[in-house]
Amino acid sequence: MKHYTPTLRLLRTLALGAIVTSLSAIGGTPCAMGETQALHAINEGDRAFWKMQYESADSLYGIALKEDPASAETRWKMARLQVSLAESLRPDRRRERIVHYRKAVDYGRQSIALDSTSAPGHAWLAAALGLLSEKSGPKDKLHNAEEIKHELDTALRLNPNEQTALSMLGSYYRQAASISWFKRMMGGTFVGKMPKGSYLEARETFRKAITLDPRVIRNYHELALVELEMGNRKKAVQLMQAALDKPVLFYSDRRRLQKMRRLIEKLKDD
Repeated sequence: MKHYTPTLRLLRTLALGAIVTSLSAIGGTPCAMGETQALHAINEGDRAFWKMQYESADSLYGIALKEDPASAETRWKMARLQVSLAESLRPDRRRERIVHYRKAVDYGRQSIALDSTSAPGHAWLAAALGLLSEKSGPKDKLHNAEEIKHELDTALRLNPNEQTALSMLGSYYRQAASISWFKRMMGGTFVGKMPKGSYLEARETFRKAITLDPRVIRNYHELALVELEMGNRKKAVQLMQAALDKPVLFYSDRRRLQKMRRLIEKLKDD
């Protein structure tokens, strides 16, 4: 049992009071009975995140990290937040997006260093690496592909229904299936492992993801792109039309909805 001197008790009370004041300043609510300050900050951060109040979520997760620096959960949620911040920016703000993706990679690595059994930690590290790679050249993409696949496989071994990992794995398979152009372009000059994947594997993975959570707009969009690559225009249009009725969960969903509306009109006109 810890024993505090009157001075230490006062300092501890003031510190806790400062945290409560910080939570109030960014829209937080008082702690529930038995809830630690760190857990409370995480829960409030989650509420802000799902309302797409990313700045508030950043502040709240920051409070949680100060209270509990060894929290793997807070670090993967910070990785998720940094990815979402990057995706909320316009594509022409490339440098700013890359800064957020790199922060997400750092948080993802920290999360799995603290807890190697965290499926979301591995999943969000893979997501951050994948999105960062998309802003890189072809050689960098291939260089990172092996690590991305390893992290996705690890996440799904720990939890076969890990939503983020399934969504990113579907994208991995789709990109691997279309990478033959790069192999032909490079000929025998590239030394390294080529990612393996097919449109059929991508389709199966996205279908599973949609079955587990029918709300996620990204999975409908990505699956529609797979169907288009396989020549199934009607199915692609049906998937995109279904996505239009889904809730916006991430800021990036708004951009995807715009893209799908334009693509639906284009396919109807062709």
